[in-house]
Amino acid sequence: MIQSILDYFEKRSFGVFKWWGDKLGIRASSIRLFFIYVSFLTFGSPLIIYLAMAFILEHKEFFKFKKRRKTVWDL
Repeated sequence: MIQSILDYFEKRSFGVFKWWGDKLGIRASSIRLFFIYVSFLTFGSPLIIYLAMAFILEHKEFFKFKKRRKTVWDL
Protein backbone atom coordinates (compact mmCIF):
# COMPACT_ATOMS: atom_id res chain seq x y z
CA MET A 1 0.00 0.00 0.00
CA ILE A 2 2.73 2.46 0.96
CA GLN A 3 4.75 1.54 -2.12
CA SER A 4 1.76 2.24 -4.38
CA ILE A 5 1.33 5.67 -2.76
CA LEU A 6 5.04 6.41 -3.25
CA ASP A 7 4.86 5.29 -6.89
CA TYR A 8 1.84 7.54 -7.48
CA PHE A 9 3.58 10.64 -6.12
CA GLU A 10 6.84 9.88 -7.94
CA LYS A 11 4.99 9.60 -11.26
CA ARG A 12 3.14 12.87 -10.65
CA SER A 13 6.15 14.86 -9.44
CA PHE A 14 8.27 17.02 -11.67
CA GLY A 15 11.36 14.82 -11.39
CA VAL A 16 13.62 17.49 -9.95
CA PHE A 17 15.11 15.26 -7.29
CA LYS A 18 15.61 12.40 -9.73
CA TRP A 19 17.42 14.76 -12.09
CA TRP A 20 19.66 16.04 -9.29
CA GLY A 21 20.29 12.48 -8.15
CA ASP A 22 21.36 11.44 -11.63
CA LYS A 23 23.66 14.46 -11.95
CA LEU A 24 25.25 14.05 -8.52
CA GLY A 25 25.26 10.26 -8.35
CA ILE A 26 23.07 10.22 -5.22
CA ARG A 27 19.80 8.41 -4.63
CA ALA A 28 16.77 10.62 -5.17
CA SER A 29 15.25 9.49 -1.87
CA SER A 30 18.23 10.92 0.02
CA ILE A 31 17.79 14.26 -1.71
CA ARG A 32 14.06 14.24 -0.96
CA LEU A 33 14.74 13.55 2.72
CA PHE A 34 17.27 16.38 2.85
CA PHE A 35 14.76 18.70 1.20
CA ILE A 36 12.12 17.82 3.79
CA TYR A 37 14.52 18.52 6.68
CA VAL A 38 15.62 21.83 5.19
CA SER A 39 12.01 22.83 4.57
CA PHE A 40 11.15 22.29 8.21
CA LEU A 41 14.19 24.21 9.38
CA THR A 42 13.64 27.18 7.07
CA PHE A 43 9.84 27.24 7.26
CA GLY A 44 9.22 26.10 3.69
CA SER A 45 11.32 28.62 1.74
CA PRO A 46 13.07 25.88 -0.34
CA LEU A 47 9.68 25.27 -1.92
CA ILE A 48 10.23 28.37 -4.05
CA ILE A 49 13.59 27.04 -5.23
CA TYR A 50 12.04 23.65 -5.99
CA LEU A 51 9.29 25.22 -8.10
CA ALA A 52 11.86 27.29 -10.01
CA MET A 53 13.91 24.16 -10.74
CA ALA A 54 10.78 22.30 -11.81
CA PHE A 55 9.88 25.13 -14.19
CA ILE A 56 13.35 25.09 -15.73
CA LEU A 57 13.30 21.30 -16.13
CA GLU A 58 9.86 21.35 -17.74
CA HIS A 59 10.90 24.06 -20.21
CA LYS A 60 14.58 23.24 -20.66
CA GLU A 61 14.27 23.31 -24.45
CA PHE A 62 13.84 27.09 -24.18
CA PHE A 63 17.01 27.45 -22.14
CA LYS A 64 20.12 26.84 -24.19
CA PHE A 65 22.73 25.28 -21.97
CA LYS A 66 26.18 25.20 -23.47
CA LYS A 67 27.80 21.80 -23.66
CA ARG A 68 31.11 21.65 -21.91
CA ARG A 69 34.10 20.75 -23.98
CA LYS A 70 36.21 17.91 -22.68
CA THR A 71 39.49 19.40 -23.85
CA VAL A 72 40.78 22.65 -25.19
CA TRP A 73 41.05 21.15 -28.68
CA ASP A 74 37.34 20.24 -29.00
CA LEU A 75 35.43 22.77 -31.05
